[in-house]
Amino acid sequence: MIESLFQEIVFGVSIGGWVTILTMICIFVVMAYSRIPAEVAFIGALTVLLVLGIIDEEEGLAGFSSEPVAVNAAFFVIIGGLMQTGVLYWLTQNVLGEARSFTGAIIKLMIPTSLLSAFLGSSNVVSLLIDAVKIWSRKINLSPSKLLMPLSYAASLGGMCTLLGNSSNLVIAGLYTSHTGQPMNIFEPMLPGIILTVLGMILLVLLQRLIPDRQSSDVSFESTSDYTVELLVPTDNPYVMQTVEEAGLLTPKGGSLVEIMHFDREIVMPVPKDEPVMGGDRLIYAGQINDLLELKRTHGLVAADHHVWNINEIDTKRRMRTAYVTFGSELIGKSMAHSSFERRNNVVLVAVARQGHRVEGMPREISLQAGDTLLLECPAKGESQLEQANRRSLKFFDSHFVPQLGPKTVTSAIVLTLMFIISSFKILPLITASMLAAGVLMMAGCCRITDVTKYIEWDLLLILGSTVVFSVAITKTGVASFVATNVLDLCHSNPYIVMGVMCLLASVVSEFISDVGAGAVFFPIIYQQSLLLDCNPLPFVMALMLSVALSFASPIGSTTHMLVFGPGSYRFTDFARLGTIMHLVLLPILLLIITFIYPF
Repeated sequence: MIESLFQEIVFGVSIGGWVTILTMICIFVVMAYSRIPAEVAFIGALTVLLVLGIIDEEEGLAGFSSEPVAVNAAFFVIIGGLMQTGVLYWLTQNVLGEARSFTGAIIKLMIPTSLLSAFLGSSNVVSLLIDAVKIWSRKINLSPSKLLMPLSYAASLGGMCTLLGNSSNLVIAGLYTSHTGQPMNIFEPMLPGIILTVLGMILLVLLQRLIPDRQSSDVSFESTSDYTVELLVPTDNPYVMQTVEEAGLLTPKGGSLVEIMHFDREIVMPVPKDEPVMGGDRLIYAGQINDLLELKRTHGLVAADHHVWNINEIDTKRRMRTAYVTFGSELIGKSMAHSSFERRNNVVLVAVARQGHRVEGMPREISLQAGDTLLLECPAKGESQLEQANRRSLKFFDSHFVPQLGPKTVTSAIVLTLMFIISSFKILPLITASMLAAGVLMMAGCCRITDVTKYIEWDLLLILGSTVVFSVAITKTGVASFVATNVLDLCHSNPYIVMGVMCLLASVVSEFISDVGAGAVFFPIIYQQSLLLDCNPLPFVMALMLSVALSFASPIGSTTHMLVFGPGSYRFTDFARLGTIMHLVLLPILLLIITFIYPF
């Protein structure tokens, strides 16, 4: 009964099709206007389609067992092995050199970044290089913002060159294989990808004046003595044996109490409101220096002889770490004072910087925004656990993990190289080659089995599986055929115009959602159009694959842009100003290249 109801046609589309369209719109709205994780939104929408019978259980599960999901899962393990054995550490330490000019610095940065991104994935490379680029920029007297945006753009461009460069490439290639039965070569997009990468880098050099010069947020954190005050409680102080809250010492005007060192050297951090004040205690505050020094007068405290914290000489039990608030973080719109984040993770917020400048006021009372830089006082141990537990909310870029280089380093590099050779010559399918490589790395001890799950980004796998199912729903409900037919009528069935219109729409949509989502939504439509036009579907698919990767005009359009947004102290308009020009120039060139390389 319900199934027949959903098959009824309304305005040329079945009711099931309208439900599918409405569900997709809801996903986009949720992702744009709420902090609900993307994978939760996709899984929720998938549940709606299953419950209403628009897709059946077999179709719903098929997406999560598809090639893009399996290859990405295996590749996460491979990346973990490369990190643990030091391959990626060696690469990041050797890709940069000396530069005599800004132009030279851009070129020296973008060439190796694009090459590495093609083989290791754009987001992986950017995550690894951010700290190195920040240090390098200081050595050559440049603001990190002048190099972090070229880093992100170069990674996005290089990621176009292979199927492993971007997750959207794998999704579209997997959908192409499921529709045609023909596996796509891992290097299929290499030729147009290389041309676009070279032209994109040339364009970026020509437009280098549009790269913003922002003061790095880290400058605000170079000396903790600028924003921490240590005060000593005399033995005869009248507030001794009162709680910090009763004494008015927990959240005084202009700051907050972040740590107490008792006379017996016991450190209390975070400080509970019922912690007693004792003679000889050292109270460490963060906030406005002038306001905090008033405590000396109002509460009979005295200045300590030295600062407990120094950014270069951190206490062995605690240390400072820098983190950036990610897009979609649970902390956005909240203050630490109204969140359980500090106590849950045994950390204390010391200072907040935004767009290169320290935010004035009490750090724990500041309402946080995406891209904010946080200086946190954290445990010296358990770095990986802290990062893994909070990777949805914060991105840490100051890990001091230095792997030991040795025989396993060479083994990992050889396994990665063989994986590319085997898959590119079609000795084994990509899914088999990648899973085999992951297995060999684990058996060789290059990637500890107990750490495998730490490197797998489960949220991305859920999104990939869901998008594949949505592509099936769009085809099954007739939405793809309806849109394809109407676009063909508007474009007078001209394949060049059809390709141009669809790729323009897909690339614009990818600026506001993910390239993965845009690729999965538009694939069944553009594939159906190629069949209706009696054309080879490969040029249409390749054009779509590359066009959704041209997300340069918005920081939320690409994972790499979101990674550099905080460290570069950027604004949304910084990407729009430069990225829009690159988008408008490269898209028509992309379409022209595709028509020359892939015949209709």
